[in-house]
Amino acid sequence: MKDNFSKQAHTYAKFRPHYPAPLYQHLLSRVKNPHSAWDCGTGNGQVAVELAQYFSQVYATDISQAQLDQAPLKENIEYTVASAEKSGLADRSIDLITVAQAAHWFDQDKFSKEIKRVAKPGCVVAYWLYHLPIISPDIDKAVMHFHDQVIGDYWDPEREIWRSKYAGIHLDLDQMVEDRFEYQTQWDFEQLAGYLNSWSAVQHYIKRNGTSPVSNYLAPLKPDWNTPKNVTFPIFLFAGIVST
Repeated sequence: MKDNFSKQAHTYAKFRPHYPAPLYQHLLSRVKNPHSAWDCGTGNGQVAVELAQYFSQVYATDISQAQLDQAPLKENIEYTVASAEKSGLADRSIDLITVAQAAHWFDQDKFSKEIKRVAKPGCVVAYWLYHLPIISPDIDKAVMHFHDQVIGDYWDPEREIWRSKYAGIHLDLDQMVEDRFEYQTQWDFEQLAGYLNSWSAVQHYIKRNGTSPVSNYLAPLKPDWNTPKNVTFPIFLFAGIVST
């Protein structure tokens, strides 16, 4: 698993989208015993904090200490620096495993084996991603061009798994379901810029060129951004049960 987010951990925590209540309600409806959950690739802990409202114990792991330093502290959340493929969790100890916007970074075979090791019988595994925000036709076109052309050469190969909406991820789960959700919010111009600056490809660009391309590219959009704009993130969720 690559660490592409430690450097911009504060920006990531401030500007990345959250996930809607119906998504969590859907997951909870499938979990028989909400005792222990593992949020893998937790980043700044936004999913772990939500799970902590329902589970007795939440284990939240990430390979980035800088990301974990941004996470809210809760008595029933245990944050640990650990990889998806080697969590350090006890055998057959987990009722729910979640992965938000991170599964494309994992070694799929090793992660699948780790899932089977730590999962209790009937454990629910859910992984999801969001795609580019939907704001307006002109802005959406500009963001897509920025993503594909301006910084297209700076994305890691794993981005193709994200592009495919996780079509290439297979974790040997039973009773698989796919669902779509939306996260809706409002952004001013600075929030769009902050979100783009949190992208790993932008950070690769900065490392190679010494400056961010975001401000110059977005400048033509700023005069028309007088009031906050509605923003919708499409979310694609996949969930199944660990086979026994």
